[in-house]
Amino acid sequence: MIEETAKKSIVFIVNPISGTSKKTRIVDIIEQRIDRERYEAEIWYTEYAGHASLLAKKAVEAGIDVVVAVGGDGTVNEVASSLVHTRTALAIIPCGSGNGLARHLSLPLSPEKAVDIINRGEIHLLDSGLCDGKPFFCTCGVGFDAFISEQFSMSGKRGPITYVENILMKGLNYQPETYTIEDEQGTLLGKAFLISCANASQYGNNAFIAPDASMKDGLLDVVVIEPFSKIEAPQIALALFNKTLPKNSHVKIFRARKIRITRQNEGVMHCDGDPVNAGKIIEVEMLQKSLYVVVNPDAHRSSKPIMQMFTESFGSWHHMQMVFLRQGVQIRRTFRKLLNTK
Repeated sequence: MIEETAKKSIVFIVNPISGTSKKTRIVDIIEQRIDRERYEAEIWYTEYAGHASLLAKKAVEAGIDVVVAVGGDGTVNEVASSLVHTRTALAIIPCGSGNGLARHLSLPLSPEKAVDIINRGEIHLLDSGLCDGKPFFCTCGVGFDAFISEQFSMSGKRGPITYVENILMKGLNYQPETYTIEDEQGTLLGKAFLISCANASQYGNNAFIAPDASMKDGLLDVVVIEPFSKIEAPQIALALFNKTLPKNSHVKIFRARKIRITRQNEGVMHCDGDPVNAGKIIEVEMLQKSLYVVVNPDAHRSSKPIMQMFTESFGSWHHMQMVFLRQGVQIRRTFRKLLNTK
């Protein structure tokens, strides 16, 4: 944890076109709510893909203390990538469709409450990862993990229902590949539906691929999902959202600091949900204690009831109920379509 000393400099990097929230409103919230006694604040806007990374690098070179990613997972990844191994801390105002890192860190999805967390100014030194030399902060992966990220990135709709629909409608005909996984302990060889390397617990949208993953242990949670039957697909899809995936008999999880994945063909991989073409050999490693992050001080020390914490994360308990109701209905509807398809 960094001790508070003098007034800090902070830059908000705003992607005006990403995510689901109106950025003009968020900028107004920042202007009205940021603690001017704690921070000297500026707001910078991105103008094109990749610009957030350049702006974050500029902030580091200028000696800025905190850089805030205001946008979705892509904006967070771009900003954070330029802050690894620097003294500049990452903060997040989540306004994307998935908000994977923000959700893992128990950051509020409300812009007002997210600014309040930034005002409290608690900073921890956390882990990040490299996949084929590309930074990631939540997950990276190959196989169906990467395939579904590619499909999701091309979807006109976002959210957990779209995610589950992609899994069920497009995933059941996906053919598992044969992989070799090498780590410090030895070598594994076999067919896998996906291999996901997790620094944080979820993809986003509260889809928990590695519920026990920690950004403070210096280790990857490597999740291998073995081939499964069509009838088991809804069970696995739902397990992503209720944190029970590790209990499934087709799922194997181990921890490692570094792994090498070898596959038969070149193809897509993903870093934090961003699909990228890659070769037959992919190396993934953890960078221990490599990124300063503004965190929620109450995330791991709260004694509040679990339902109250869920309520704060989703805005209201009623909203959470409706999300899961729609999700369950969509899964059943989609699965019926599949069973009726010859």
